Amino acid sequence: MTTEITGAVSAAATGQDTLQKFIFDNAAVRGQFIDVSHTWQEVVSRHAYPTAVKKVLGEMVAAAALLSANLKFNGSIIMQIHGDGPVRLMVVECDSDLRLRATAKLDPDAIIADVATVPQLLNATGKGRFIITLDPADKVPGQQPYQGIVPLDGDDMATVIENYMLRSEQLDTRLWLATDDTVSRGLLLQKLPHHGGKAEATPVSEEDALDTWNRAVMLASTLKEAEILSTDIDTLMQRLFWEETIRVFDPLHPSFHCSCTREKVGNMLKMLGEEEVNSTLEEVGQVGVNCDFCGQHYEFDKVDCAQLFVTDAPAEVLIPPAASIN
Repeated sequence: MTTEITGAVSAAATGQDTLQKFIFDNAAVRGQFIDVSHTWQEVVSRHAYPTAVKKVLGEMVAAAALLSANLKFNGSIIMQIHGDGPVRLMVVECDSDLRLRATAKLDPDAIIADVATVPQLLNATGKGRFIITLDPADKVPGQQPYQGIVPLDGDDMATVIENYMLRSEQLDTRLWLATDDTVSRGLLLQKLPHHGGKAEATPVSEEDALDTWNRAVMLASTLKEAEILSTDIDTLMQRLFWEETIRVFDPLHPSFHCSCTREKVGNMLKMLGEEEVNSTLEEVGQVGVNCDFCGQHYEFDKVDCAQLFVTDAPAEVLIPPAASIN
């Protein structure tokens, strides 16, 4: 069997992050490799997270891009974990152009071991929740984002997302994710509904399609974390699927981007209410706001704040946590 690789370009060769889609010919199996190391380094440079927190958040960054790339959707996917352990919140946002940002909120007194697991970080008493929100960019009046909420079920990030996809989307999905201080990579495989080969040039039975799925998962399961971290995605694809007939598409290029603006921060202050904003003004003379995603600092003095509350324009806020007020 042969592997058709057309248009595949490594992240190292382009200096860009890369998401590489592929499908198995004559089988309802699709996959994606991703290298978001440049984006991940942008996130890490803005925060001093403990090692275990970086591992989980970096895997969420890769996973959010992998899921977003499969959506025919103009908007953003927001992946959140609301935790009940030393980590209270993790958020990754990815828009339809694969522009990403990420942040985490820790208990101020948290002491976190380097090898802490997802349950230890975020599900200490079993009350952690995993949430995926689809927020359209072109909402019509009154339209609300779609949101799926499930218990935090899994010992690692890949398992949490696999369980979510099976429960909420009824799609067999397998993920292999790996992150360290500088690298974030992953592989996604999905078994799509089988249509009996009617659309294929060479009809494939459901049994053959299932065999292809099982074989693809078995091959991918040979990957070790150290191998993913140390090997570019083109090499990984050749190493795993060199005997398979797969079709590879032109690569996509994720990037870091924060959508915070002064206008959005002002709208957030309006949502907090005039009384709370005025209380802060009385204490310190101005309202300072730091974006939790990129660290950008915004300041509003008394005149700025007064102007916020003289307009009847509706307030549209960022997905929390948008900012920290000081």
